[in-house]
Amino acid sequence: LPAPPARLPYVPHVPPMPLLGKVTATTFALERPRCVFDGHADASDAVWLAVAFANASATFRNPRSRADVPPYKQLPTARSYMTLETAAAAYSCSAPSPPVLRVGGDTACRDQGRQDPCNGPLPSPGPYRVKFLLMGCRGPKAETRWSEPILLRRALSPGTIDPAPTRRGSDVVVIASILASLGAVLATAVLGALGAKVWGSLCHQELGTDAFTRRSYRTHHIPPALPQPLPPGCGCSPPGLC
Repeated sequence: LPAPPARLPYVPHVPPMPLLGKVTATTFALERPRCVFDGHADASDAVWLAVAFANASATFRNPRSRADVPPYKQLPTARSYMTLETAAAAYSCSAPSPPVLRVGGDTACRDQGRQDPCNGPLPSPGPYRVKFLLMGCRGPKAETRWSEPILLRRALSPGTIDPAPTRRGSDVVVIASILASLGAVLATAVLGALGAKVWGSLCHQELGTDAFTRRSYRTHHIPPALPQPLPPGCGCSPPGLC
């Protein structure tokens, strides 16, 4: 029988730093385990991630070979699967690799219908536990501890959303409506007073200039009178000079 895998003290965990989309309704992020498998891995070895429902992690059995790896599509029935097959060298201390892994990020897994493991979206909030497993040509060589339970976000069902506003919200809406109505009435009153004042001022000016206005109105529509010839003798002084 092959030797049991070495038990490593590393515990997988969600990154503690702020990260956009760190935990969603179908995915979660994991900190990449660097320098964890150094001293146990060969160049041909691969590191897998085992994912299981939290209440099924105790019954998970490591596969003896790659052919026995539980695929993603069996998660609803087998309660566990393995994914993220990666060369062990990518987890070495000197590997320039991203610091975070994302579990459940491959949305194409549901449509491919393939037998090989993939990293498909998680079907429920869980919670889940995960561990890393180093596998060689003869089976598992080393494994980490299981993580603490990881609970995904719950998406709100449309049926749980109350379309009617709460009582407090209704009171706020009523008060806002009353204030808006009072503001409109006040604005109308102010504008009416200003309009009356301006109209009175215009009427007063019209009364004071009535003669000028009427005179101007008549001359605007009637052509100006032509200059009349002077009567004989009116422009000569004394009369004998004309």
